[in-house]
Amino acid sequence: MPSLSFTVSALAKVNLYLGVYATKDERGYHRVDSVMAAVGLGDTVTIAPAKELSVTMDPAADFPMEQNSAWRAAVELGRAYGREPLFDIHIEKHIPIRAGLGGPSTDAAAALRGLCAAWDIDIHDERVAAVARSIGADVPFFLYESPAYLSGAGDVMEETFDALEGVPVALVRASSKGVTAQEAYRVFDANPQPVAPIEPMLEALRACDEQGVVDALANNLAPAAMSIAPEIVDVLAWMREQPGVRVADVSGSGSCCFALCESKEAAQSLANAALRECGWWSCATQMEKSGSNLIDC
Repeated sequence: MPSLSFTVSALAKVNLYLGVYATKDERGYHRVDSVMAAVGLGDTVTIAPAKELSVTMDPAADFPMEQNSAWRAAVELGRAYGREPLFDIHIEKHIPIRAGLGGPSTDAAAALRGLCAAWDIDIHDERVAAVARSIGADVPFFLYESPAYLSGAGDVMEETFDALEGVPVALVRASSKGVTAQEAYRVFDANPQPVAPIEPMLEALRACDEQGVVDALANNLAPAAMSIAPEIVDVLAWMREQPGVRVADVSGSGSCCFALCESKEAAQSLANAALRECGWWSCATQMEKSGSNLIDC
């Protein structure tokens, strides 16, 4: 049995660009171009040796642990390397669910990172990437550098960028129910939206041009999220009127909105006002360089 325990930060993400196409691959997945960036809000995943695999969450989940993304990641990684994942995996949740912030995906990536450390596996091994893709489209992003451009179904790493670290971000979410990706894609399929060109975003990131990133922000899945959770429209309109906001949009399939802000003070002020004036969940944070990191062992 492994002797070491590991604690891994599992950060949330926002989509700086999301382009969903009506076309699908042989798996039935939409073609997706996605540019994601990690932010400082995160879950904490602790992995300790055990006699059998178990996954617990705080707050507790309302579904069997075998359905948890971290459980599936552990099982699939063990299968890929011929190992039995004898670990207790505990997830301390801070990322809202059904928010478009990548909570289940980042938890799975954190589990993979911790197990790779326990088993002395290179996190860049293609078998790890294959396991990540099998769990969810966003999981590969959280294993590596941020921000990053992914193609395919949003699960094939194409390029990472040395940009945006420390940029202040405010997150705001009104809905307690949230929006699932499945719901958003179902609505999108009924009324596909045009895809914005991705090159302006990629060029801006390559040049470390923050204003270029602001100008190129796009998400053609946002209208689907808004039709499912109309309060997103109110949140987004409110955020765009707040002082110090450079740009605001929906993250992923929703229901959380995010704003890139002029300063940390502006982000904190926006988050405070969202809670105080509107009763909305909010968080002031910043862009980070990586989606998951070992923080203790």
